[in-house]
Amino acid sequence: MSDTGRTIREQTEQNHYKIYKRYPITLDKSAGSRVWDTEGNEYIDALAGIAVNSVGHCHPKVVEAIQNQAARLIHISNLYYSEPQAKLAAKLTEISGMDRVFFCNSGAESIEAAIKTARRYGNKKGKKGLILSMENCFHGRTLGAIAMGKEKYRKGFEPIPEGFGRIPMNDMGALRDSINPDTVAVIIEPVQGEGGIKPASKEYLEEVRSLCDQHDVLLIFDEIQCGIARTGKMFAWMHTGVKPDIICTAKALGGGFPIGATLATDKAASSIDYGQHGTTYGGNPLACAAANAALQVIEDDNLCAAAEEKGSYMMQTIKERTSGWSEIKEVRGIGLMIGVDLNFKGADVVNKMHEKGVLSNCASDTVMRIVPPLVISYEEIDKVIDVLLESIRECAPAEAEIEESK
Repeated sequence: MSDTGRTIREQTEQNHYKIYKRYPITLDKSAGSRVWDTEGNEYIDALAGIAVNSVGHCHPKVVEAIQNQAARLIHISNLYYSEPQAKLAAKLTEISGMDRVFFCNSGAESIEAAIKTARRYGNKKGKKGLILSMENCFHGRTLGAIAMGKEKYRKGFEPIPEGFGRIPMNDMGALRDSINPDTVAVIIEPVQGEGGIKPASKEYLEEVRSLCDQHDVLLIFDEIQCGIARTGKMFAWMHTGVKPDIICTAKALGGGFPIGATLATDKAASSIDYGQHGTTYGGNPLACAAANAALQVIEDDNLCAAAEEKGSYMMQTIKERTSGWSEIKEVRGIGLMIGVDLNFKGADVVNKMHEKGVLSNCASDTVMRIVPPLVISYEEIDKVIDVLLESIRECAPAEAEIEESK
């Protein structure tokens, strides 16, 4: 290990909260779908900073926008107007089908804004019921977000905020039994990310929308991971035509720069009044300039179509090459949001892929999550597939052990 790499790791371990189990890789620079570490090793990034770098690492147009804006106006607070924020607000409402936007700094903050919007809406309507989320979901790590998520993220942080309930996704019976006139909102990831790349069915989403309309319940879509062209549409709701009342977005929105947004219809947004929510940094000129540039790249380079075509190629190739493999339960996903569900835990596969020059990730213990930059080349896709399948074969336990674990 180089002295630089060693120093960075030692400083981090000595001073940072011990909350991340980091891989023994210290990244130094990046471009497109590639990153390099302090030792000079090159990797294809099949994780894209967890679905953030959709336009690629350090896209020249995003970098230029950040540099130009940083020399002009970085931060002003939301006591004043700025052109980058006004432009981004207009663009996001246009491409999302929503009427209003609240800017923040992260996905979890966009979730909190959605929760507060829903609570205000419910209170105005005299509702005392629950905000319903889906089992196996992930909406962030704030207290409000973990109140909706998995037990493992809530453990040790009691008392957990009340007023939340969970139901199994794609279960029509549980859905109908749970939604009533007192229900405040339903929140769904159209494609669960951390939960293992699991799409909600069109029929399920249609039924949710119908029941929400029937009982005057707000429908919230968490598109933090699956939105901004990742699935082949600008927003995942556009695949089914089931339009929510609120959309949460972040990750790819800033082209790698931190920014989040909560988009809403007038019906939902009007429930929040002056002074009832806000942010100091959210929607700052620098972040908005980065997001404007990233969205322009997505449009100019037709990255929605690229995600659809490349994702279809990647998923079909993996399915064909692994047909009959006992190591794999299922290959699923949409666009360049793909999950390869293994019959064994995938941590060793991740490490093996790193050794072979591909950055990857495993969600929900067994699902290899593939969410590369949308600008990834077909040559790079083929390399990712080769490395993924070689690593699965090299790390898989004996077939008898696989059968026993099923």
